[in-house]
Amino acid sequence: MASSLSAQQKALRRSGSFLSELASHAEELLHGQVHEQYAAICYRKVSECEDAEMLLVTSRESGRWVVPKGWPIKGKKPYEVAAIEAYEEAGVRGKVKKKPFGYFTYLKQLADGNRVPCIVGLHLLEVDQTLQDFPERGQRRVEWVSFIEAANRVREPELKGLLLAAERKARKAKGRR
Repeated sequence: MASSLSAQQKALRRSGSFLSELASHAEELLHGQVHEQYAAICYRKVSECEDAEMLLVTSRESGRWVVPKGWPIKGKKPYEVAAIEAYEEAGVRGKVKKKPFGYFTYLKQLADGNRVPCIVGLHLLEVDQTLQDFPERGQRRVEWVSFIEAANRVREPELKGLLLAAERKARKAKGRR
């Protein structure tokens, strides 16, 4: 019990630190000086019951746990970009929802060292194929975990909440089959 309390305290500390960093960019956020990215919440069924798990990847720069995401691609719709990023970063393919599931905000560290606020549109992607060979293989760690574990691992508070809500959505979707 003490170790889980310690883990919760660490998660709260990370979230508080993240919110402080984000607050320093409030002016940019309030005046529309933000960048857009698109991401996928990749999930799959793990048993005959309603259980599902989701995929996390590490970022190449910091090694933090994140969902596959990327910048807009000319000529591609946001949900198509989310599916492309899921393939390139994690080697998964599946059915992606066209409508965004939600949005979260984070600070993207650019190559020049500057940090810019990004708003990320999240799309649910039900994985039906996992590939061994994909463009960023060896550059990231890829791991299937429970939605609760994923929410504990990611840094962004808004994303944590969206992952927990996505678990409920994934369970409902599985029950309709």
